[in-house]
Order: sequence, then structure tokens, then C-alpha cells
Amino acid sequence: MAEIAVVTGSTRGIGYETALALGLAGYTVIVTGRSREAAEIAARGLGERGVDARGYELDVTSFESVQRLADVIARDHGRLDVLVNNAGIAAEWEAPGRSEFAHPESVRRTLDTNVIGVFHTVEGLLPLLRRSDSGRIVNVSSFVGSLTLQSQADPADMVIPAYQASKAALNSLTITLSKVLADTDIKVFSVDPGFVQTDFSPINRAQAPLTAAQGAEPIIEAALLKIDAASGSFVNRDGLVPW
Repeated sequence: MAEIAVVTGSTRGIGYETALALGLAGYTVIVTGRSREAAEIAARGLGERGVDARGYELDVTSFESVQRLADVIARDHGRLDVLVNNAGIAAEWEAPGRSEFAHPESVRRTLDTNVIGVFHTVEGLLPLLRRSDSGRIVNVSSFVGSLTLQSQADPADMVIPAYQASKAALNSLTITLSKVLADTDIKVFSVDPGFVQTDFSPINRAQAPLTAAQGAEPIIEAALLKIDAASGSFVNRDGLVPW
């Protein structure tokens, strides 16, 4: 029986490429997005490439939405083997007007998706992961969430404070979750995919050196436990990333 994977925010970009790679590795992939139509279109596209994919609407900022997805997975599959928390935004890029430090609404939206959304997905889907023989949770983080790298960087290099704070918080969640699950077979990782050519920000598409497929590579390595790192680690394609 195929293993089951959920990839949040997987209708395009890194999430889509992660779903594709997991599907080609033999997983049944649950593709999710805020729009049911977009999720179903993405799943059909994956199906055309030989992937067993199912598309579902998921708003990670709503625990009720997460619970609805959990109920579907429990009914159709009975368990979950891999959860990739990929859904994320940097609302500061779209903030209206000037702010002194960080636009309040942009901060709220960013933290709602990038941090609270992960708490929701973990809370709602963890019972299903506990039914797996080898559950994995992969939190898609960023090098800008590293406090060490933030403190060492030139001031001009760090200009998205809410996003940076959200990824630092996500890394903390990875550590605490790994400790909570230390007596189980579930492994937890934070993964930095690198600077990737997506529509995530106004500069990614033009300036990033990595394709979305390349960005997905370290996520897949963690999901398949093909990394030399303990549960609770922060990794990228080159190995461990400093906290």
C-alpha cells in the first residue's frame, strides 16, 4: 500500500514540485490550496505525469478547514505518513504604503499562515501521523529565519522582519515538536529550500539561482529520511543550518 503525503500550499512552486517528487517516489499525494479548483487542477496535472494525487481545499489559518481535511484522510486512507508544511507567505511584499518597521496587517497575515497555520496542521493531522510506522513532519523554513545568520548579516540584507520572525518561530516549533515526539517514530525537520525562482516575492523570479524543483530537493531528502541529521534539526542541501 502506498504511503500517504500531505503537502500544504502545493498548487504551484516549491509545493507543487515537492508533491511531484513524492508522487514519482510512489506516494499518494494530497495536494492542497486555498482554492479547491486550483488544488484539483494541480492534482490533475500531477496525475498526467503518473502521480496518484488528490486535490483538496485547505486554509491553514482555519483549524476547522484542517479538521475537515483530517476527516477525509482518515476516511479514505486511515493514516498519514508525511506532512510537508509548505504553505507560507511574506505579506510585507504586498503591504499598502510605508511603515516604520512592519505593517501591522502584513505581520498578522504572515504569522497567521506561517506559524499559526503550522500549529493547526500539526494539531489536526498528528493523530493520523501517529498511525504511521514512520511518520515525518517537514517544516519548510528559510535561512532568513536563522538567528545566527540574521545577526551576522549586513543590515541591508534583512528587510522582511515579519517573515523572518515567522520562520524563526517555525524553527522553534520544530525543536519543541521533536521533543514532544521523542518517544515516537515520528521525525521532524526544518528545511531551508534556498533562494528559489518562484512568484513568492518581486525578486525571486528574476534573481534566484535555484529552480522550484531544485528547491524541493532538500525537502524531499528530509521527507524520505535521506539526510544525516537527527530529528529536530534545521537543514538545507548542504547539511545543517545554524539556528
